[in-house]
Amino acid sequence: MFTLTEIVQPSTLEEAYSILVKKKTNQVLGGTTFLRMGNKRIGTGIELSNLNLDYIREDDKFVEIGSMTTLRSLETSDIINNNFSMLKDAVKDIIGVQFRNVVTVGGSVFSKYGFSDLIVALLCLDTEVETYKGGRISLDEFLNKEYEKDILTKIYIKKNNKKAVYKSMRNAKSDYPILNVSVSKIDNNFKICVGARPQRAKVAIKASEFLSNNEINDKNIDIALDMMVDEIRFGSNMRASKEYRLQISKVLVKRAIMEVTKC
Repeated sequence: MFTLTEIVQPSTLEEAYSILVKKKTNQVLGGTTFLRMGNKRIGTGIELSNLNLDYIREDDKFVEIGSMTTLRSLETSDIINNNFSMLKDAVKDIIGVQFRNVVTVGGSVFSKYGFSDLIVALLCLDTEVETYKGGRISLDEFLNKEYEKDILTKIYIKKNNKKAVYKSMRNAKSDYPILNVSVSKIDNNFKICVGARPQRAKVAIKASEFLSNNEINDKNIDIALDMMVDEIRFGSNMRASKEYRLQISKVLVKRAIMEVTKC
């Protein structure tokens, strides 16, 4: 459980950011669901409900999602389901509906949680994040940046008819994933992503390039899978061993590749 000295609800992003950087222990709260799992003392908690960041909207090129949008909103949104139905598959087994009604997109993405189902799903799409201070960059670049105090305001997902599939392995349906993967395809270009390794999601660049430049058959898929486990590092924790995750990754990614080629 976390403790707060005080909580504020700023009316502008400028005000929110100025409070955030004023003191090391100040923190944006988001939905606070994952904060409750730890034991942390927060100076000033910054609650963003007054900043109108809870929305999903689209134009001809992008779907834009505000950082205070909940995972349940992603799950039930017609805009999301019409454009990126795999996102519903990615979030539908996260704990329960009450939990998903509180967890925010911004809190999940900005925190770069290794177990995040949402991040690995977004990573195989053409996703960009926008922060107040850092501006707009690709999700992949954001995940590999060093942590700095900032406020994630929105994400953009490009509408390019990319086909994508999400897969995960769990000990129980509503548990955190042992491993999660996503695979996308547009034209002949594949993108393979692996998360909950248990480190944060990562793109298997060499394996993706090999698959993109060769015929899709069992032999080449197996070669790509071997390349994937060579370039992606796996680890052990209370949920699964390194060796188990490595073997599961091959099974899940192969299934995802076969599905995405049939879309």
